[in-house]
Amino acid sequence: MLGSVLVANRGEIACRVFRTCRELGIAAVAVFSDADEGALHVREADTAVRLPGAAPSETYLRGDLIVKAALAAGADAVHPGYGFLSENADFARAVEDAGLVWIGPPPAAIEAMASKTRAKELMGLAQLDPASLTEGDLPVLVKAAAGGGGRGMRIVRELPLLEGELAAARAEAESAFGDGEVFVEPYVERGRHVEVQIAADAFGTVWALGTRDCSLQRRHQKVIEECPAPGLPDGVFGEVRGSAERVARTVGYRGVGTVEFLVSPDGRAHFLEMNTRLQVEHPVTEAVYGIDLVALQLRLAEGAALPDAPPAPHGHAVEARLYAEDPGRGWTPTSGALHALSFPTRPPSSVGGSAPDTPGGSAANAFGGSAAWPGPAAARGAGGASAAGGGVAGLSAEPASRAPGAAVNVGGGFGTPGSPAEPAGSAGGGGVAGLSAEPASRAPGAAVSAGGGFGTPGGPAGPENAAVGGDDASAAVDAHALAGRPAAPAARAPVAAGVVGGEGPAALPWVRVDAGYAAGDAVGVHYDAMVAKVIAWGATREEAVRRLADALRRGRVHGPVTNREVLVRSLEHPEFREGRMDTGFYERHLAELTAPAGGERHAAVAAALADAARRGGTGPGAWRNLPSQPQTKTYGEHTVRYRRTRDGGYALVDEPGVRVAGVTPRTVWLEIDGVVRRHDVSVYGAAPERVYVDSVGTGSHALLVRPRFPDPQDRTEPGSLLAPMPGTVVRVGEGLKPGARVRAGQPLVWLEAMKMEHRVDAPASGTLTALHAVPGRQVEVGELLAVVDEARDDAGTGAGTGAETGVKAEAKADMKADIQDDIQDDIQDDMQEDEPS
Repeated sequence: MLGSVLVANRGEIACRVFRTCRELGIAAVAVFSDADEGALHVREADTAVRLPGAAPSETYLRGDLIVKAALAAGADAVHPGYGFLSENADFARAVEDAGLVWIGPPPAAIEAMASKTRAKELMGLAQLDPASLTEGDLPVLVKAAAGGGGRGMRIVRELPLLEGELAAARAEAESAFGDGEVFVEPYVERGRHVEVQIAADAFGTVWALGTRDCSLQRRHQKVIEECPAPGLPDGVFGEVRGSAERVARTVGYRGVGTVEFLVSPDGRAHFLEMNTRLQVEHPVTEAVYGIDLVALQLRLAEGAALPDAPPAPHGHAVEARLYAEDPGRGWTPTSGALHALSFPTRPPSSVGGSAPDTPGGSAANAFGGSAAWPGPAAARGAGGASAAGGGVAGLSAEPASRAPGAAVNVGGGFGTPGSPAEPAGSAGGGGVAGLSAEPASRAPGAAVSAGGGFGTPGGPAGPENAAVGGDDASAAVDAHALAGRPAAPAARAPVAAGVVGGEGPAALPWVRVDAGYAAGDAVGVHYDAMVAKVIAWGATREEAVRRLADALRRGRVHGPVTNREVLVRSLEHPEFREGRMDTGFYERHLAELTAPAGGERHAAVAAALADAARRGGTGPGAWRNLPSQPQTKTYGEHTVRYRRTRDGGYALVDEPGVRVAGVTPRTVWLEIDGVVRRHDVSVYGAAPERVYVDSVGTGSHALLVRPRFPDPQDRTEPGSLLAPMPGTVVRVGEGLKPGARVRAGQPLVWLEAMKMEHRVDAPASGTLTALHAVPGRQVEVGELLAVVDEARDDAGTGAGTGAETGVKAEAKADMKADIQDDIQDDIQDDMQEDEPS
């Protein structure tokens, strides 16, 4: 039995594994880089070991250091999470050679499938030779042989660009996975990304837990995923499911993994790869199948056997990945302080305890304290029931024989006594359902309810239906033993319909949040840009999509720019709502999805009024008995003008159709065209750069606070190339130096941020007059990288000086005018605000 697990990863997935470990009574060990000191996954762990350095190559990709950390912390096992070394066979062997348990497939299976090139060879699929490609072979996809997450992938539509894209993909793959091998394959236009979740034990049982659709991708990285894949023809569903099971059996797979396919518009399924690890999108499968995949990984690593059949699916689930990035600027990663991060989980009243509206990862998380989807509280039933405390759902401490109508409640979660169950049924709370220590026999009519989530009591079971609440519920809860060998087959009566699932999913939280950050943390530049995953379940796809969009819309995400608005618009797009999406969705629709949102003007009005309320003087009698002059406040491009009224209220100037209905320092109610809308206003710090305004009616906005006295030095001269994100300069264009001629769109500088490479191109043709970017240099967002002078030619070395002088002179003149205007405004404001109340 495992007693302590080290997670060789960071962020959200480390927090996710720790939650299940905690509920199973297993100690959690974290590793962390210098950049992650104090990160959420470190705070969540019982113990933590430092990996000196910040770059992945120095820390999370150093398998030798991670093995040493596990031994030093006294861990029994290593869970790789996803990414980094999760699909590295040499690392898996090093873990086992050190006497530790590897929570993953056998190294030989990883070796066979983790390399996409070897996997394709095993499947009998030919690769393209880059040296022999012709225009007729295009488009093609350059792809990293190791890892995933869209890193090391490039679409090539023009043959002259192939060599450059191969080099860029190799560099990115080496940085992200420690393996620079890449290959080339045909690129399928308008295909759907469909995958099958599999689980396999050491005794030959393989589960195929339905399908997922992950077609909405940017930079070849998934953004929105759902289970099951909607609208798949029966023939395609059977083909991908059967292929996934065959692949797992062929390589002797054990553990949890995913087989991925690209379904072309003509309905053909093309094998892509097998991910020999847990996927980012695993929660949607957990929600639909009522199973904790992390707990299943741990049990399989301990030698448990799977029941013969997987649990039945119920409902639909959709996941959205919240990234710190700006979709309107080419998905540029962002960073900075995360002031607020919360989403409404709104669990139904039947769930024991309410889940706080805070992201997962801490004690107050969207699980409501459970490692996965909590189930309903156990109901007090009639007499004739017995309870066994501290059980694991579906895992009996002793064989139990039951006469017709007898009921047994096995535990209310780990270490929690169970409550009486209804007659003619048994309820198992918490734990990994579907795995029993000893075979249990049941007489006809008996029903089993395995669920309640980890640490949550199971629900009542009846003779015809049994409520399964947790994400660890299974159909055949007594099929196999937890020993290293299959148990003797149990004598089972037919299980009534609805035993697995039944009414259970309706009692699950509608929304779950898995986060790698909490309010107060800083999103850095060294690792993946994902902040959190938000998952919604519904009885139908339409219900799940609607709930997810609503949760995202009502959330509070204050800090770096994120893709939240694009997520909401994607979920509400007709193409997605109708299930007609494909991997080209964002290429076609990004412009409309990132168009300026309406309501920003009203958000600026609310921000200005809340600011006035914070500065005081809102009570009657505070103002002199004279009409006040309008006061102004500027946010971004919006200048708001308002007057303070004699009764202590506010009147807007030049805002037709808008009336102030109420003002507090944090909330402003505006009547807009006859409809009153609430705006919640948040500021952080004494001199905030941004104000955050959230409104269900008009959207969420982060407004830039314009200084009253701008510094003319802040103005950027024409032709300047500024760093679009914080990151590291990895290389500059070959032969570039000041004085070189460049053409518009020519690649000049490559930055690496959050494990992805980003290219900075020349904004126009001209002469490179300055080059500040040096490989290895860390830059901040907005930092000057280079300057391209359009007006200067090769002979005019002094050209541009006059233009530069003119720009500065214009800036100073504008500055003088701004100061004069602001002084006049201040004089009027001070005359009003200094009046005694």
